[in-house]
Amino acid sequence: MTLDKKELAKALSETGYVADEGLATALVLTDLLKRPLLLEGEAGVGKTEVAKALADLYDTNLIRLQCYEGLDRSDAIYEWNYQRQLLAIKAHEGSGESADEVEDAVFSEKYLLERPLLAAIRQDKAPVLLIDEIDRADEEFEAFLLEILSDFQVSIPEMGTIEARSIPKVVLTSNGTRELSDALRRRCLYHYVDYPETDREARILMSRVEGLDTALALQIAELMAKLRKEDLAKVPGVAETIDWAAALIGLGTKNLQEDQELVFETLGCVLKTREDQARVTKEVTDRLLGKVA
Repeated sequence: MTLDKKELAKALSETGYVADEGLATALVLTDLLKRPLLLEGEAGVGKTEVAKALADLYDTNLIRLQCYEGLDRSDAIYEWNYQRQLLAIKAHEGSGESADEVEDAVFSEKYLLERPLLAAIRQDKAPVLLIDEIDRADEEFEAFLLEILSDFQVSIPEMGTIEARSIPKVVLTSNGTRELSDALRRRCLYHYVDYPETDREARILMSRVEGLDTALALQIAELMAKLRKEDLAKVPGVAETIDWAAALIGLGTKNLQEDQELVFETLGCVLKTREDQARVTKEVTDRLLGKVA
């Protein structure tokens, strides 16, 4: 049964993920059409957390493939345990078995090392497959990824074609560091994940930070929204906001206006470069705080 967007958004919120209407709709369509979902957006806006929340929601395994430059089939799909195969070949020497029999023995399930893509299609219960930061992988990787996402099967020359036991829910993320191929985009549904609006970020904080009340959550979210508009080298994401809120609560803050010195002293939770910390001075912090209710 496919949930509607309101039901899905509510169910996700119970796992700790606060989804906006656009994302909830994209997830409903992904389930309805059985298509992968490509989430694009700046680092730190919560793209990876979507896959984690889905795994919690459906009570299933999360299988993650972290992409990087040079990622190839052996890292993503499968490879053989060559050391064990060599030992097995030596053990078969003098056994009287034919070369074909030895080959069949060493190229068997026992010596196969599953990597994320193969593991995802061999689950009895459909997992959530997270292909994280696909833009960091090479274009060549996209080519054989498309084959798997289209047919959900893997061809292993020594064993034949392995078809999916269940079709995983696939989430791809991209930080937009390079343009993805048209073929990959056509295969997927698409949603751009932006920094959250103030109200939604406040709700995220309240779901993630124990002891945080509505007023302080709104203050922190509002200050973060203004801080992101500054000329920063690395714009802080939601994860940094959560860390900062937890730090402020831990240090006893109840109102940002009453703890302006502490607010400035803890900016290291959200400003992660020397240039940004030099740029956001005490005067800048006080100016931004002056605009926070």
